Amino acid sequence: MFRSLVHRNYRIWFIGALVSNVGAWMQATAQNWVVLTELTDNDAFAVGITMALQFAPQLLLVPVTGLIADRFERRKILMVTQTALMTLGVALGLLLVFGRAELWHLYVFALLLGIVNAVDTPARQTFVADLVSSSHMSNAVALNSASFNAARMIGPAAAGFLIVLVGSGWVFIINGATFLAVLVALAMLRGRQLTRMPRAPRARGQFVAGFRYVASRPDLVIVFVMVFLIGAFGMNFPIFSSTMAVEFGRGAGEYGLLSSILAIGSLTGALLAARRDRARMRVIILASGFFGAAVLIAALMPTFWTFAASGMLIGFGAVTILTTANGYVQTTTEPELRGRVMALYMAILSGGTPLGAPIVGAVADAWGPRWALGVAAVAAVVAALIGLGWLVFARGMRVVRHPRSAWRPAVRFADAPTAAIAVVATRPVRLVHDHARPGEGELVPPVPNNRLVPADFSEQVALTSPIPLPKPQSRERAADVPRRDHDEAQHRDHDGVRPAATGPKPRPKRAD
Repeated sequence: MFRSLVHRNYRIWFIGALVSNVGAWMQATAQNWVVLTELTDNDAFAVGITMALQFAPQLLLVPVTGLIADRFERRKILMVTQTALMTLGVALGLLLVFGRAELWHLYVFALLLGIVNAVDTPARQTFVADLVSSSHMSNAVALNSASFNAARMIGPAAAGFLIVLVGSGWVFIINGATFLAVLVALAMLRGRQLTRMPRAPRARGQFVAGFRYVASRPDLVIVFVMVFLIGAFGMNFPIFSSTMAVEFGRGAGEYGLLSSILAIGSLTGALLAARRDRARMRVIILASGFFGAAVLIAALMPTFWTFAASGMLIGFGAVTILTTANGYVQTTTEPELRGRVMALYMAILSGGTPLGAPIVGAVADAWGPRWALGVAAVAAVVAALIGLGWLVFARGMRVVRHPRSAWRPAVRFADAPTAAIAVVATRPVRLVHDHARPGEGELVPPVPNNRLVPADFSEQVALTSPIPLPKPQSRERAADVPRRDHDEAQHRDHDGVRPAATGPKPRPKRAD
C-alpha cells in the first residue's frame, strides 16, 4: 500500500503536500461559509457562482496550461504557483480580518485562485512521474489522493473550530502559512534523483496535440465523459454540506464536521486504490454506480447524524472514481503528452463545475438540498450506464459461467483488454549482442524503464489453468505398456495379487 514511499524525494513531497492540503481544505471550507452566511443571507446560488469562477479557468486555459507542464521543469512551475497561492490566501485573509471584504472581493479571489490553479494542477498531478519509478506511479497517484483526503478529515473540522474561535479571516492567513511546507519540500528534493521526462518539442500543433491524442483513444473519451458528469453534478460537496447543515439548523462547527466525516470514506477509498496493482476501467464504472446509490441514500436521511454517516459512503465512492480515473489516465498516456492530457482531464473534472454548480445551487434554493442530491444521484447513474454500455457494445463484454465454479459468474470480452489498447508503442532500434556477427538483422529491444506499462491479460487467459501433458515415450516402451498391463491382469485373475514391476530400473537423475 505504501511502496512508493521507498523513494526519498517522494517521501519529502508527500509530507509537504499533506501539510499544505490541510490548509487548502481549511480555506475552501471558510470561503464557502463566508459567502453563504457572512456576505449573503444563505444564498446557495452565490456559492455556486464562487465555485464556477474558481474552476472555469481550468476549462478555458487547458491548451496553455497542459503545454506548460510538458515543456518546462515542473519543479520550478510549482515553486511559482505555490508562492502565488500563498499570497492570495494571505491577502484575502487580511481583508476579512479588517472587515473590508465584500462579495465581489470573494468573486475576484475565486477567479484569481482558479487561474493559478489552472497552471498548478497539471504540473502537480504529473510531478509524481518525476519522483517515482514507472512501476510505482499508480501507487503514488493513489497515495496523493490519500494525502488529499486525510487532509480533508482535519482541515474542515479545524476551519469550523477556528471560524468560531478567531474568525474566518485568520483561517485564510493560516492557510497561507501552510504553503511554506510545500516550498521547503521542493527546495529539499535531490535534483539528480528526479526522473527527466521527455519534453514537448517546439513545433506546430502542440496546443491541440492532447485533444488529438484523447480523440484517438475511445477508452479515454469514455472516462472523460463519466468524470464530467460526476464532477459537474455530483462533486458539489460544499453546496450539499452547507445547505444540509442549514436544513438541520446547524452551525459552522457541524458544517465542518460533515466535510471531515465525508473524508473518512474518501481516505478509505484512496488507500484501497493504493493496494491495487493498476487502475481498471471496470472499477470506475462500479464506483460510479455505488456513488449514485450513496447520494440517493443521503438525500433520504431524516436526521443530521444519519446524513453525516451516509457521507462516508459518498466519500468512498467519489474518491474511488477519481483516484482510479486519474491513475488510469496517467499510466496509459504517452510521457510526452501526459501534461496536456492531464490538463484536459482536470479541466473536464473541475471545469464542469461552472455548468453544474449553479444548476445544483439553484435546485437547492428552489426545491431544497435533498433535490440537489437527487440531481447528483441521477448524473452518477447515467455515467455508470454510459461506461457499462461501452463495455457491452464496443468491447463485447459478456457474463458467462465460471469454468471452475457452477455458481460463480465470470466476465469475458470479445475485444482486447482496455489497458492493452493503451500500451505505449515502442520504436525499433539496433540491438547489440555480446557475440554479434556482421550481417545479422535488427531486432526490437526491451522497452526503456520509463516507458514500461504493466502487462495485461485477458479474462480468458486469467481464468485458465495449465494442463499437464504426458511425457513422451519411445515406441518400444509405449508398445510394452498395454502388454504388461495385460499380463498383470492375468496374474490377478489367478491369485488376486499384483506382481512386482519388472523391466529396467529407472536411471538415477543427474546432479545438475
